[in-house]
Amino acid sequence: METRELRYFVAVAEELHFGRAAQRLGIAQPPLSRAIAQLERRLGVALLERTSRAVALTEAGSVLLVEGRAALDAVEAAERRTRRAALAGAGQPGLVLVTKAGASGELLSKLLDAYASEPGAVPVDVLLCGVGEQERLLRDGRADVALLHRPFDSTVGLDSEELRTEGQVVVLPAGHPLTAQAQVRMADVAALPGLPPPRRPGPDGTYPDGPGPQIRDNAQLYQLIALGRASAVLPESCRADLRRDLAAVPVVDAPTVTTVIAWPPHSRSLALAGLIRTAIRL
Repeated sequence: METRELRYFVAVAEELHFGRAAQRLGIAQPPLSRAIAQLERRLGVALLERTSRAVALTEAGSVLLVEGRAALDAVEAAERRTRRAALAGAGQPGLVLVTKAGASGELLSKLLDAYASEPGAVPVDVLLCGVGEQERLLRDGRADVALLHRPFDSTVGLDSEELRTEGQVVVLPAGHPLTAQAQVRMADVAALPGLPPPRRPGPDGTYPDGPGPQIRDNAQLYQLIALGRASAVLPESCRADLRRDLAAVPVVDAPTVTTVIAWPPHSRSLALAGLIRTAIRL
């Protein structure tokens, strides 16, 4: 298969309309239809069910949509990493580290300071992202390394090293009755009236259904908690970033959170290897 054919198919599969897909791709509809038909002949399967009024994916088409997206992401990642490798070879070395905004701030600061003092250290650009985005940015080649948090982020297909495991706390408005307790349980948090947990976007960018407010980063979340509109169970290390109008109480039966540093398994960057060694030492 050619990447051009995959791009054409993914556009049609996502739009389920040849006209809209052709407009999105910037081509005429007839060559798009011919390309999809040629792809189906090459694979020997029907990818789309076409009627005069609708287009739908077959079971084989649904599989190719998932696999095609992954293949196109891998091609784009290869392009980005190749360009960065060329810059490094031309005397412009550097690393891009991605992390969720407001997470692991103290750990990140110590890591960057320690690495900067190492012989041969290169500049590290820090890319702050929204909730759940750092894994995607690492996989698609826009970042060389990421700080991820299990069990919320997946490290499947990546190399990684564990840096820290910690408990969790519930973050509440300062002065809330529950803040007078030394510790609480998840059942206590679930029973909080008027303070629903936030809704964070999933890997596809959509929000799950529920009563809680939609958030994209911790700055939004902290503001909503301070206003008495939400509560949140977060890693213990968030205490370092809490405002004075917020309070945290340990949740004794919440699952632990493990911060890991992760990178693509095929990386051969000496600079990245140095950063990983520094992280493990810390």
